[in-house]
Amino acid sequence: MPANYQSDIIVVGGGLAGLAAAYDLIGYDKKVLLIERDTPKNIGGLARKSFGGIMFVGSAEQRRSRIKDSPELAWSDWQSYAEFEENDFLPREWAKFYVDNSIPFIYEWLKRKGVSFLPVVNWTERGMNRRGNSLPRWHITWGTGFAIVESVLRSLKAHPSYKNLTVVFSHRVEDLDRSEGVIVGVSGRREDTGEEFLARGEAVILASGGICGGDLAKVRQYWNKEIGKPPEILLNGSHRYADGLVQDAVAKLGGRLTHLDQHWHYAAGVYHPVPQQTNEGLSLVPPRSALWLDADGRRFRKPPLVSYTDTRHLVESICRTPAQYSWQVLNWKIAVKELAVSGSDYMTSIRNKQRLKFYSEVLFGNKNLVRRLLRESRDFLAADSLSELADKMDAASLPGYRINREGFMKDIKEYDAEVEAGEGKFADEQLKLIVNFRKYRGDRLRLCKFQKIDDTKAYPLIAIREFILSRKSLGGIQTDLKSRVVDEKGDPIPGLYAVGESAGFGGGGIHGKRSLEGTFLGSCILTGRVAARAIAKN
Repeated sequence: MPANYQSDIIVVGGGLAGLAAAYDLIGYDKKVLLIERDTPKNIGGLARKSFGGIMFVGSAEQRRSRIKDSPELAWSDWQSYAEFEENDFLPREWAKFYVDNSIPFIYEWLKRKGVSFLPVVNWTERGMNRRGNSLPRWHITWGTGFAIVESVLRSLKAHPSYKNLTVVFSHRVEDLDRSEGVIVGVSGRREDTGEEFLARGEAVILASGGICGGDLAKVRQYWNKEIGKPPEILLNGSHRYADGLVQDAVAKLGGRLTHLDQHWHYAAGVYHPVPQQTNEGLSLVPPRSALWLDADGRRFRKPPLVSYTDTRHLVESICRTPAQYSWQVLNWKIAVKELAVSGSDYMTSIRNKQRLKFYSEVLFGNKNLVRRLLRESRDFLAADSLSELADKMDAASLPGYRINREGFMKDIKEYDAEVEAGEGKFADEQLKLIVNFRKYRGDRLRLCKFQKIDDTKAYPLIAIREFILSRKSLGGIQTDLKSRVVDEKGDPIPGLYAVGESAGFGGGGIHGKRSLEGTFLGSCILTGRVAARAIAKN
């Protein structure tokens, strides 16, 4: 006989969106059954391993830095970057709701749980061919995403109604159960034993993630043709259970799935030194003073590829090359000043809240991180001359590709000559961008001042072999502004809600074609809380 569970509300998925919904629901005196597919140590999902950056509009940190933001400006930036389609009514409404409510729904909710943010706000996704963030909005959590999850878990356990929460692990939801048109529960199997289970409740909230990790075949199936064909080597930077199983169950019931071809991939992925799943990768925060080269060792020029500009553009530029992978060439000085990893396991001083160590890394460079990556990663190469570096890049090139030595040397020498000429004479577009970046204090702290590549004082030289890394689904289950799942006619399916990445972070596509960054974690909390409030008021 299948195991049976009964509760008021069933939450499928113990990531940040599911935890946010569960927290608010028990506050509304609802009994909650949270069904998590993973093991207890991994509760919190991908948020636990994330850098922990969140986009806020009008935060105290912005005001202290004299950054004059407003929902009106953020909404204008969001629409510019998203390129919403004409019929994207619900995604557009969710995006507007985010910029209008990021402070009360996300920022203040986290603050009440003891979460704090670094004082300097980061300025990411400024845009390349269209406007992105007009000003800094990316707030990095002190303690990374690990601290967010731990703070929410502590608050849950300290909640006066914590007894109303039941959590079960290693349970895979496969089907949604409906009676007389209303969703009344879920069914599935245990991951560890294969035992069947049934769970019944008044409503079901789907918070099980997207399609960009657990099944890369599905990522390729829904690959967006606008950015070229899917690369032969695609690294997995998502969760192993982000396989679209729940989305398939919704579609089977007649729920509407939208924008499944819109994904948020990163251009600077490297193989994880200690993988826990097939093709697992690390997502680098690439140095802006490095030169980005194609598989032949030639520089991307029109325009040059530079991080912090437009991630979709970076991915598209690389995917349209024959090899569909790339190199970044830099040196020790650039690496220790500018390189970071988008993950809590590598940004240890921030994750562990080691204040003095963190300040030292900002001032003098993160030498331990660079040493670790050079020691552990097969994609990091070091050399004491350009010729030696080219030899090592050749040895690490994929079959059919070799470094064009003459072009490789020429591109680096030309760039270095521009740096040598001085700031007032820059014609190089990358150097012009760096000039602009350095006008903001937050960028100046983590950015070299016009550093040459082939500089013996900055040796060793470093080359990083980089692949496209699959990260987030921008589309998913379509929901209205109460997080209710809608059918193909646009009508809510009674008893069924979706939040976080399952819902395309709201409305089946809140980000459109691009994210302003920090809107992923933020949208998980936002949609989870909206669902809880809607259920409580129902």
